[in-house]
Amino acid sequence: MKNFIIKRVAQMALVFVIVSIFSFLIIYFSPGDPLYLYTSPAVSSYKMTDEQLDDMRESLGLNGNIVQRYANWAGKMLQGDWGLSISNHQPVKGQILDKLPNTIGLMGASLILSILVAIPLGLLAGYYKNSWIDNVISGISYLGISLPAFWFGIMLIIVFSLNLGWLPSSGMRSIGVTSTADVIRHGILPVIVLSVNNTAVFVRYIRSNTIEQKEEEYVMTAVSKGVGQMQVLKGHVLKNCLLPIITMVGMNFGTLITGSFIVESVFGWPGLGTLCMSAINSRDYTMIMGITMLACTVLLIGNFLADILYGFADPRIKQGKEKQNG
Repeated sequence: MKNFIIKRVAQMALVFVIVSIFSFLIIYFSPGDPLYLYTSPAVSSYKMTDEQLDDMRESLGLNGNIVQRYANWAGKMLQGDWGLSISNHQPVKGQILDKLPNTIGLMGASLILSILVAIPLGLLAGYYKNSWIDNVISGISYLGISLPAFWFGIMLIIVFSLNLGWLPSSGMRSIGVTSTADVIRHGILPVIVLSVNNTAVFVRYIRSNTIEQKEEEYVMTAVSKGVGQMQVLKGHVLKNCLLPIITMVGMNFGTLITGSFIVESVFGWPGLGTLCMSAINSRDYTMIMGITMLACTVLLIGNFLADILYGFADPRIKQGKEKQNG
């Protein structure tokens, strides 16, 4: 297991470097001047001198050739210095860490909701394959996969905010209110929108795995002994259906950072999605790179944790890894 962890950490480091290089190249060769906000008369009424622009380029790490700029940026990033925002000249790291809890709370709640809803629905759909229960659940899951998040979010706002007035339509808090209940009320609609697609995907995976497990001998033996259907599902099938869930959750760790961009914009949620969209509109390349690398790090950590959890969910996988590394 020790050798496996060392190998996976080395792979993660390699992937991190490759992603950083490609992300930097995309930003470097993208059209437009990063200092557009300070050089365009249509955007800024203050005309900066060439000396001021050169000083700003140097302070933001925008001078030098591509190798020098990448080495300068990567070295500072590894030391915890994520650079200065081009749009407001404030530290990128501080702004990201300020918005990060809002996004993680939103995405974490949606991921937990997806898992809690998908497990029973997927088990029922797979166990009662081709029945009316399976057809209804499968139909709903296909609908959930195909729903555009921005359209669904707007529809929920129209119904529950404008027409019924039950829930707030935007923001994270009401003016002058600091209670946790108020934050929860603001988060209900975006959490529902974010969880729909993941729930639908999880249901399909669990259903498929449940159908496979039904054909296994241990399930048939339990049924022949008169074990109840619910006990078979909970005591036998469920444990062996955890692997696809662990896989999907690990793959969805990256969405804890990036998956809420559109939804946060629709609901005005003050998280990383709103921050990144603002950075894209203002060509704030240092902010975009900071958020990109943070998302990459979270995704790599999620996949690493998923690999570790495989061994706890199924000891056979752990034994196989130990034999390969031995």
